[in-house]
Amino acid sequence: MIIDAEEAAQDLTMATFSAMTHGSSRDATAILDALALALATAAPETSAYYAELLEIGLGNSRAGETWRKLMPIRTYFPGRGTMIEQALLEGEEKGRAEGRAEGCAEGLAQGRASERALMVLRVLRNRDIAVPPEIRERVSGCKDLDTLERWLDRAFIVSEADEIFSGQD
Repeated sequence: MIIDAEEAAQDLTMATFSAMTHGSSRDATAILDALALALATAAPETSAYYAELLEIGLGNSRAGETWRKLMPIRTYFPGRGTMIEQALLEGEEKGRAEGRAEGCAEGLAQGRASERALMVLRVLRNRDIAVPPEIRERVSGCKDLDTLERWLDRAFIVSEADEIFSGQD
């Protein structure tokens, strides 16, 4: 078990395997701290290699989470427009854009479903058909546009509210 940064720096391979081996021990944080300090003194490519190797070795464990916090991806010259910085920024922006698009599409689908459910209930109300609470809840809770479309079509011809559910639903 290697918990001294100087000792870790002398043999990064052994220190990395020590961190993998003892990642679940109570000394895991001290081991990871020592290795992080040792990697800070190593050549960038060497540091990146061992950092990634350890991240893979630790996986999604608690030690893996600690390691990812200790070794964030970063640029050494922020604001200078280096290739690394541009790649990081482009990746962040792409992720944000994908998240916005996904959220927008999801919100739009939910809005359409809510509106269609209101239309089903409105048609029934305008036709003076009583809608019990359990039917109102079922219609309002439905998020499937095709199902709501069928219910809407049936709402124009049924004589009782529960008849909108007849058929394949």
